[in-house]
Amino acid sequence: MSNRKMLVTSALPYANGPIHIGHMLEYLQTDMWVRFQKQRGNTCHYVCADDTHGTPIMLKADREGITPEQLIAQVAKEHTRDFSDFGVAFDNYHSTHSEENKYFSSLIYTRLRDAGHISSRTITQAYDPVKEMFLPDRFIKGECPKCGAADQYGDGCEVCGENYASSELKNAVSAISGEKQIDKESVHYFFNLADFTQMLTDWTQAEGHLQPEVRNKLAEWLESGLQQWDISRDAPYFGFEIPDAPNKYFYVWLDAPIGYLASFKNLCDKKGLDFDEFWAKDSKTELYHFIGKDIIYFHALFFPAMLQGAEFRTPSAVFAHGFLTVNGEKMSKSRGTFITARTYLDHLNPEYLRYYFAAKLGAGVDDLDLNFDDFSQRVNSDLVGKVVNIGSRCSGFIAKRFDNRLSAELAEPELWFEFIAANEMIAECYENREFAKAMREIMALADKANRYIDEKKPWLIAKEEGKEAELQAVCTMGLNLFRVLVAYLKPVLPTLTYSAEVFLNSEVHGWIDALKPLLNHQLNDFIPLMTRVEPDKIAAIIEASKENLEKTAAPVVVKEKQFAPIADTIDITDFGKLDLRIAKIIKAESVEGADKLLHLTVDIGDETRSIFAGIKAAYSPEQLEGRLTLVVANLAPRKMRFGLSEGMVLAAGGDDGIYLLSPDSGAVAGMRVK
Repeated sequence: MSNRKMLVTSALPYANGPIHIGHMLEYLQTDMWVRFQKQRGNTCHYVCADDTHGTPIMLKADREGITPEQLIAQVAKEHTRDFSDFGVAFDNYHSTHSEENKYFSSLIYTRLRDAGHISSRTITQAYDPVKEMFLPDRFIKGECPKCGAADQYGDGCEVCGENYASSELKNAVSAISGEKQIDKESVHYFFNLADFTQMLTDWTQAEGHLQPEVRNKLAEWLESGLQQWDISRDAPYFGFEIPDAPNKYFYVWLDAPIGYLASFKNLCDKKGLDFDEFWAKDSKTELYHFIGKDIIYFHALFFPAMLQGAEFRTPSAVFAHGFLTVNGEKMSKSRGTFITARTYLDHLNPEYLRYYFAAKLGAGVDDLDLNFDDFSQRVNSDLVGKVVNIGSRCSGFIAKRFDNRLSAELAEPELWFEFIAANEMIAECYENREFAKAMREIMALADKANRYIDEKKPWLIAKEEGKEAELQAVCTMGLNLFRVLVAYLKPVLPTLTYSAEVFLNSEVHGWIDALKPLLNHQLNDFIPLMTRVEPDKIAAIIEASKENLEKTAAPVVVKEKQFAPIADTIDITDFGKLDLRIAKIIKAESVEGADKLLHLTVDIGDETRSIFAGIKAAYSPEQLEGRLTLVVANLAPRKMRFGLSEGMVLAAGGDDGIYLLSPDSGAVAGMRVK
């Protein structure tokens, strides 16, 4: 395996408020990807920083009676604590209000200026005569010109959702002083983005730089023509003064992404790394940015153009993600409808959220919903009921009967090698940021491990005379399979993995293909690795977040439907006509001439059935054999050109895939579902 060298960044959180769980969606997926790269043996540096400049920071500090420097220092402590408690392992976390960032911002600006990419002209802006400052759109309030709603900001209406120019607001006033603003002229500096139209067209359309849906959107923007970008702001402003323009400051969005260079330079100075190896124009290393889809314009147009024009390298790829909703509702800082990272951490294990995000994240830019019922079910079923359960089931026998010592050989070496052989497929899922697929593959292996233990029944072997060696062998096998599962989950669950490594008395070094079984090996006492999600903890989080909701009651907005409408109501007698049974898939095979079908032979207790199921896109035959699922057993047989289908397997489905339904542990083939 070649040792790749890469630098990875997440978008910089703004330093005027707390981290919330919508932010964590980005930092957790980046952290998981970086941890995977490091586990694979690649050199991977992960840097980030607080985004500290701009009018909102200046005004908030003024309201609190402190300096902007004091405000950002205080926020930095809160941010770094939240990230640390969620297990986000930055190699360096810095600030855009730093000497490194001031240096690179000035350097990039002067290089762009000297190459003819900067121009200036006089513009007219809204001005607060009381505060004696120019007003960004966000600091102008009035009545929406579209729907008439009062108290709306100058960049868009939160009632009807329309965007407009601040000059269109009716009865507009400064949101800072309440005074009616006046128009005032000022010289501003602009980056001539259109100079880079061809370069950006080539870069955005090149394979691998952007996700397909992002690439298509950027093609529309490029086709409509790129406008000059206003990169200056007038004093008073908290930021860096433009080198050749007294009382003019760099707009926060100019120096924010340059913060990636600054944070890495700070790391280089600490660790003796070569900055140019990663940022020089001819760099052969890899550079990746993880960002939200709302800032694509800055990261996929402005930033690459700035880098190119200033003789730095451009990113290898920009990975955009969607927004987080909570129980189907949109998160909004302005409305207070968000759960802070600290509120979550006060009540729940951070690794629950790490796993839940992983279980739902794909490589696209779709929004992700944190549904607390689904959250509880997934964590309790997958992590506690499947993975941790293997360790706890087997460790007791090894501790009591064999003084925590494993047997000298594997009972089922073929099963061990099957678990190891899955490593490349799971690695590919991680590499491509298909975390949900990786989690499905890992949980399918967990199901196999649990089936092995269910079939061997160590609790019965323990009651029989003369079966000590068999009992030790079965539990040794179970714990070795548990160790492989934990190794696969290490990028997602670093704390659980560490605890498991302490129990197993063996650290996982490197990727799974290098893993060797633990034989004739001494364990430490088993320690509880994870408890179930308790409903009262979730209720406490919701209650603690209600204060935010009550302070700023949001207008009622009709939410666009995400799923198919609920079918017509039925009564209990209608439901009683369905005979739903637990079925064990004995055999699964592809159907020649059918792209979507798999032929399943299922055991439903007292008989076997032949069923054709359209799930080939989501599952390979090997993943299904031995698995329990649900079938409609009294469905009339259906003649197909491939054969007779004698039932229907149940699965959930949507745009993101097909998910076969499975019963909880303890269910057996033939049981009726009621």
